[in-house]
Amino acid sequence: QVQLVESGGGLVQAGGSLRLSCAASGLTFIRYSMAWFRQAPGKEREFVAAISRSGIATYYVDSVKGRFTISRDNAKNTVYLQMNSLTPQDTANYYCAADSSATITNWDHTDYWGQGTQVTVSS
Repeated sequence: QVQLVESGGGLVQAGGSLRLSCAASGLTFIRYSMAWFRQAPGKEREFVAAISRSGIATYYVDSVKGRFTISRDNAKNTVYLQMNSLTPQDTANYYCAADSSATITNWDHTDYWGQGTQVTVSS
């Protein structure tokens, strides 16, 4: 049974930082590209960042470039999202995603989703 379990969300003031983690189990982690998505109330889920299987390549949506960093530890089956300089517009439920065939620059399919972790940024 595949599980993706996110953690690290919470309430933070604008300008602050949070680090999200996503622990994967039940799959061969290194065979999967990993990504983070987010969904704000009343909006569609949007792509945030992705990382290749090896961790060498990364890709970000323009709105988070220079502020967010995605990384992975294949020994720990975990992917991270370091979020700095947070703004209220970053408030959303953040989801971890895994796919065995996705291209990180054109993430069009997801094999597995996590349950999400809420990030709230106050002004």
